Amino acid sequence: MHTISDNEFGLFQRFIFDAAGITLSSAKKALVCGRLAKRLQACNLGSYSEYFKLLTSGQAGAEVQTAVDLLTTNETYFFREPKHFELLREAALAAPQRAGQPLRVWSAASSTGEEAYTMAMVLADALGDAPWEIMGSDISTRVLQRARQGHYPMERCRQIPQAYLKRFCLRGIDEQQGTLLVERALRSRVQFMQINLNAALPRLAAFDVIFLRNVMIYFNGETKRQVVARILETLKPGGYFCIGHSESLNDITNALQQVAPSIYRKP
Repeated sequence: MHTISDNEFGLFQRFIFDAAGITLSSAKKALVCGRLAKRLQACNLGSYSEYFKLLTSGQAGAEVQTAVDLLTTNETYFFREPKHFELLREAALAAPQRAGQPLRVWSAASSTGEEAYTMAMVLADALGDAPWEIMGSDISTRVLQRARQGHYPMERCRQIPQAYLKRFCLRGIDEQQGTLLVERALRSRVQFMQINLNAALPRLAAFDVIFLRNVMIYFNGETKRQVVARILETLKPGGYFCIGHSESLNDITNALQQVAPSIYRKP
């Protein structure tokens, strides 16, 4: 396998920062080397410098998205940080029945979809026939394709309550043993969309609850401020905003009121 020099690693640090606002620390050098090695082989290139030249040549086509997909880290599972889903249930039950207006929720860094489908299970259980909508978004087309399939290894599903497993999921048998499929009716109620949070957002209807969890750790301070400001424009007054437990909005925004650790509300 080709080795990556410090100078070449610096090129890809700049590439992913420009593309997605993600700051890669020097500790990620081996990750970059490993994830891009197969692309050098596929493109018949002899070095990481040559691959970078391809990406920035204006003639790379879909290869740029492939590189972005490989360099964005995606790790998640169902019912991660469960207090946020307790809040979602409470918010759904407390929301006034608004003449057919749906409760709208956004999983803004949805990765392979576990967070968005967890939201869907909670809302389907809490609201019954009342209308609701969930959108999951990510910069990576690769993980969004997996999210739409709703098919997961069982180790990602250990925290799903038994009642939800029986109601909303299908366990794999034979060659699919050890996997789980989110049932079709629930999958059909979750929309997935490619969105780069580090660029102007597409026109979106306003949301009642937004999760932006475990993604700001990859951004520097200024990028965090810009991303949060963009997203908060889509949050309704009185709406809730949840971040990861290891993250903070200190020096990022004063537009929200903290109501619990990692949970905020828009006045």
